[in-house]
Amino acid sequence: MRLLFIFLLFTCFSFSTQAQEHAGVFPQNYFGIYKGNLQMYKAKAKESIPMEFHLGPTDTLGRYDYTIIYGEGESRQVRNYTLVEKDASKGQYVVDENNGIALNFQVIANSMYALFEVNGSLLTTQLTFDEHTLIFEITMASKSDAETTTSADESKIDVHSYPLKTVQRAVLQKQ
Repeated sequence: MRLLFIFLLFTCFSFSTQAQEHAGVFPQNYFGIYKGNLQMYKAKAKESIPMEFHLGPTDTLGRYDYTIIYGEGESRQVRNYTLVEKDASKGQYVVDENNGIALNFQVIANSMYALFEVNGSLLTTQLTFDEHTLIFEITMASKSDAETTTSADESKIDVHSYPLKTVQRAVLQKQ
């Protein structure tokens, strides 16, 4: 039993060290243009569209170009945003949509996370950077579809769960 515990401890330490090795200086180590296809899953339907993500420096310290491009040709939609350092030492950033909307993001290692609500829908966003790829994922659930269960013990804790309506996922390659 003790040998198993030592093995598990060593394995966890090894994975922790490997994860730290892959985490670079954010956002500088991930500057670039990433391209691929965005897969959109809704109910049993699936759609795929070309997607690009651009991350780069600006002339202003603590502000970065953050651009998402969906589609191509006449259906091409360019979203020019700005990534702003809120408190980089704590991994706190804001994606400014440059229209009055600002979304808080938490950076942990090489991933950015956000949770926000728009018109009664809850959305999560996760961007995970690697040396040559970016995994971009958004999930959406409607607050009106909440399902509530209550613990059976004396604590009577209510838990609200939200069935997902949409998942958008892209594995983008750094150019």
